[in-house]
Amino acid sequence: MTERAQTGPGRRIMLGAGAAMLGTAALGTAAAPAGAAPATGSVPAASGGHRFRLDLPVPTVIGHRGTSGYRPEHTLGSYQLALDMGAHVIEQDLVPTRDGHLVCRHENDITATTDVAAHPEFASRRTTKKVDGVSLTGWFTEDFTLAELKTLRATERIPGTRQKNTLYDGRWEIPTFEEVLRWADREGRRRGKPVWLYVETKHPTYFRGLGLGLEEPLVKLLRRYDRHRRQSPLILQSFEPSSIQRLSRLVSTPGVVLLPGAGERPWDFVVSGDPRTAADLVKPEGLKWIASYAQGIGPTLDLIIPKDSSGRLTEPTTLVRDAHARGLVLHPYTMRNENTFLPAEFRRGTDPVAYGDAFGAFRAYFATGIDGIFSDNPDTALLAAADFTGS
Repeated sequence: MTERAQTGPGRRIMLGAGAAMLGTAALGTAAAPAGAAPATGSVPAASGGHRFRLDLPVPTVIGHRGTSGYRPEHTLGSYQLALDMGAHVIEQDLVPTRDGHLVCRHENDITATTDVAAHPEFASRRTTKKVDGVSLTGWFTEDFTLAELKTLRATERIPGTRQKNTLYDGRWEIPTFEEVLRWADREGRRRGKPVWLYVETKHPTYFRGLGLGLEEPLVKLLRRYDRHRRQSPLILQSFEPSSIQRLSRLVSTPGVVLLPGAGERPWDFVVSGDPRTAADLVKPEGLKWIASYAQGIGPTLDLIIPKDSSGRLTEPTTLVRDAHARGLVLHPYTMRNENTFLPAEFRRGTDPVAYGDAFGAFRAYFATGIDGIFSDNPDTALLAAADFTGS
């Protein structure tokens, strides 16, 4: 990507319907005067009209699944630590139970993230399914009632890489999204400011085919907890553009389209026969289409700066510049501290699970002008952001 204007302390993301604008004004709504030039450091709106602002620093640090670098992912313990560390936004991934409750798991396959295999009463639930074209064998949330899932406990997903996280295996149960909303409201009242959430619909086409559509029950909860407005402290996200389109018709909460590797297609595109890939969606015409219903994109970091065959970073693409020209904010994913996840030039030593030069990698990505980043290690990301902005 290309370099963007220098950021500074206190800068805030300002999102609009199909457009975005960057600046430092307080949370609220505003209409752009006809013919007015954009303010210094702002991104021109793609479609004019009303704009609203998210009271979030730039670069925004998003706690990926909470603090999955330090606690088993998608647990209240992981979310609480992310909040205590100072993460600006905390992510939840949503999948349904058999009886229609939304729970927080990265995948509906809970084999690696719970102790379900140790429960003989559920041995017969182990099965093989094809989810978004991929054959998986294990246990799946849609085959359990909420009451049954509540008998399980969360475990570390990658214990070989994050051995210290296994200390917390069995400590927390699977949270429902409603429990997270209640937790966020309590913490918001205690801290005197809202707790921001970043909510992903997982495999929405697959679940809709099972009669377990995600969007409608999600919208009910957003309305119940007053997070359905343009200024609400919540961002919606999905790898399936049609899910964000559906949500945009039901609530005013801002939406972000997640983008996988360049040659990959969203699963709803596969099902509908849409031939476009992520490489098509990051072109100006693709970004214009996204901006017609969403306020941002969440590309994989390789779409921001590709890697060569040795795993080293190459030249940034033009995605930051092109997305900002369409008024879209960019929240790429995912930065992690361990060598195995870092670009080759930032690895230190030969141990793949040891920490590398994460600060150097953050510097390289922030320099492209991205608006925020998902990180498994929010404390590292926050220090890197402070270094970058000089705050």
